[in-house]
Amino acid sequence: MIASFILRPASVTDIPALEQLIPASVFALQASYYSTAQMEAALGPVFGVDAQLIQDGTYFVVEQDGQIVGCGGWSRRRAVFGGDRHSLVEDDTLDPSHDPARIRAFFVRPGWERRGIGKMILLACESALTAAGFRRAVMVATLAGEPLYAASGYSVEERYEVPLANGLTLPVVRMAKEF
Repeated sequence: MIASFILRPASVTDIPALEQLIPASVFALQASYYSTAQMEAALGPVFGVDAQLIQDGTYFVVEQDGQIVGCGGWSRRRAVFGGDRHSLVEDDTLDPSHDPARIRAFFVRPGWERRGIGKMILLACESALTAAGFRRAVMVATLAGEPLYAASGYSVEERYEVPLANGLTLPVVRMAKEF
């Protein structure tokens, strides 16, 4: 019998597993949308563990049989993407009375996609951010993630490219949802 998924807040002890899951997810699930060079350049500055989200209690993991099969979260801070190894400035907190919360850093283990893991995490984020007083959420979605977010009621606000090393860019989509 297969155990059901367990959603829980991430802890600092999860960081080593997340540091393995994130690149595996990127290289397997983003490969239809981005070149290998783009994905390599985006690891860290765009795709990476943000320990601040874990410390804030706003980052979740999904486990099955003790293995982390997905992760993602939301933030009450200004940053919209990126790992903490590339953070250059203090990440100020947002005011829920006029700022939108940020949906951040969703990754699913290869082979576990399309099983509702991303949706489960997204619903947990939306519940938590509305409980914290936020009435709007924004994200910078990858091209691979856009269909999930669109199906969950997020609308496209802008398409743009994030500058990366070596003159590369990463096409992304700014999306938003009102609550």
